Amino acid sequence: MFEKIVQKLQRMSSARSPFDPSSLGDPIALQTEWTAAKRGGANFRTHRLVSVASNRMEFRASLGAKLFYLVFLLAGLGIATGFSVAILSSGRFSLGPNTIFPIFVGLVFAVVGGCLFRLGTAPVVFDKRNGYFWRGRKSPDDVFDKRRLKHVAKLEEIHALQLISEYVHGNKTSYYSYELNLVLEDARRVNVIDHGNCTRLREDAATLASFLGKPIWDAL
Repeated sequence: MFEKIVQKLQRMSSARSPFDPSSLGDPIALQTEWTAAKRGGANFRTHRLVSVASNRMEFRASLGAKLFYLVFLLAGLGIATGFSVAILSSGRFSLGPNTIFPIFVGLVFAVVGGCLFRLGTAPVVFDKRNGYFWRGRKSPDDVFDKRRLKHVAKLEEIHALQLISEYVHGNKTSYYSYELNLVLEDARRVNVIDHGNCTRLREDAATLASFLGKPIWDAL
């Protein structure tokens, strides 16, 4: 019963007054969505903003995020390698559930960790030289049809930076995740990053807003 009371209090404390976009005095803000652009998120800081050059800024994966991804990758490789060595050294190698399943589980963990690492460390770039924002390992200049890119926008089409929060309900823990989105001139949004450190996200958003010369719509 005590746990139910605690959970109820947590739900009550997580409820926030809805943000009023009319307070921004911008008609595009009234056309913009103010719910999460990307569902879910991490409860720790996954990215940090880095000034690469005077005309280029990037969000790069934080050390904590890299370690988180590597745990899956190294644990999976360790399990698969450990069982393989144990089976081969025993001299009684045979194909069966007791030998294949542990190795398969290890390889699955390794693949998941590898995919998480590759996706999580993909560049998130704002480049004034070519005039684009993009998220991924391919620059818009490297793609013939830029419309095929999902996370790309012209810098000149960015109208504002949007900061919003989402309360994420987990199986054992619940937490807030904070989003930085680009709001384009037609009120469409492009997600930039999404993580659990509100203070750092605000600081990075302020630096990015100064770099782009765009306002911040802070609904946190």
